[in-house]
Amino acid sequence: MDKGQSPLFAELTLGADTQDSTATACKFTGTDNPRHLRVIHSLMIRPRKREEIDSIAGASNGPELMAELRRRGLRAKCQRTPGIDRDGYPIKFGIYELDDDDRRAVNAWLRKRDAKAKS
Repeated sequence: MDKGQSPLFAELTLGADTQDSTATACKFTGTDNPRHLRVIHSLMIRPRKREEIDSIAGASNGPELMAELRRRGLRAKCQRTPGIDRDGYPIKFGIYELDDDDRRAVNAWLRKRDAKAKS
């Protein structure tokens, strides 16, 4: 926490995305976790705010869920977007999205999973 920074603002910056966006994505290893599957499905449609991720997943720790997906091989970038909170303070909120490589990796995993299910 910076000197003079209020604890509230320090807490808001704890979730800052520190992942190197220039790193190449690993092969997506897949998941059978229902929360992961709901979030992946929603992100294949469009980018989502952090609060939406919580609601879609049915959990209250969207950033950790996204970290789990990253550990499984997705980049799942988080764009920090300026905004104003309900008290009028400037903030940066997170919007998660899958890039083209992530989408290809998810589609490849789905094809592989479906092929195994048919055999």
